[in-house]
Amino acid sequence: MVGTKPDLPQEAGTYALILHCPVAGRVVVGRWGELALVTGWYLYVGSACGPGGLRARCGRHARGGRAHWHIDYVRPLCRLQEIWFVAERRRREHQWADLLRQTPGVTLPAPGFGSSDCSCASHLFRTVAAPSLSRFRQRVRRALPDHGPIHRWVDESPG
Repeated sequence: MVGTKPDLPQEAGTYALILHCPVAGRVVVGRWGELALVTGWYLYVGSACGPGGLRARCGRHARGGRAHWHIDYVRPLCRLQEIWFVAERRRREHQWADLLRQTPGVTLPAPGFGSSDCSCASHLFRTVAAPSLSRFRQRVRRALPDHGPIHRWVDESPG
């Protein structure tokens, strides 16, 4: 399910895609294998350090298209609701993944998903209820006092 193109900064940064999965389903994720998705909320953490920064990478995730990253295989079953992001050159994706992994009520639906190039347990997380940006910001402030402000983009398109 594809929404509108997010208007994010062109700077490098870290992001979390906040996805809602309204119907359970199965997807084959390239060489990674089959993944069963149950209804609920998914958070996928990544970084955008290449040309076009956050705008280009998150725009690509919102648009969909040919699958390249693990999350691209999941996107057809989920609706992108929000993107949380910080525009700073320092890659925070591993710190965000670690904080989400330790958050009560958050589970790992697919250990190793999106983290084949790092030692994180996963970059994909699931929760039954919609995730709270304010609670995530609080966790980040406590754990990472030098962290920049986390912003939110909300998809307000119908559907």
